Amino acid sequence: MKNADTTKKTVTKHDWGRFNAMTEEQRHAAASSDPDAQPITPDNEKRMKGTPQVTVIRRALGLSQEAFATRFHIPLGTLRDWEQSRKEPDAAARAYLVVIARNPKAVSEALQPQPS
Repeated sequence: MKNADTTKKTVTKHDWGRFNAMTEEQRHAAASSDPDAQPITPDNEKRMKGTPQVTVIRRALGLSQEAFATRFHIPLGTLRDWEQSRKEPDAAARAYLVVIARNPKAVSEALQPQPS
């Protein structure tokens, strides 16, 4: 296998002249008509999933990525993917992160090996 970069890179150039020629009202109308860029309404916000901020939780506990991953039995690569927004935690992982955020001591104690 070659060591060449196989990732296709696309450079998109934007024509800002058209945008700059628009009035503020025209810009607002254009943005409002885009179905993929609608503002968040209170109803939409209720339906949105809240993803726990992994980095915030980890930093609040004063732990490095390695220490957090070890303490809470999360693969280090997975933790890094979450923190760098390469992947989103699934429903079970989101629930686990909420529990860690609310009671990290109990989670740490529950994960300790029990004497036989």
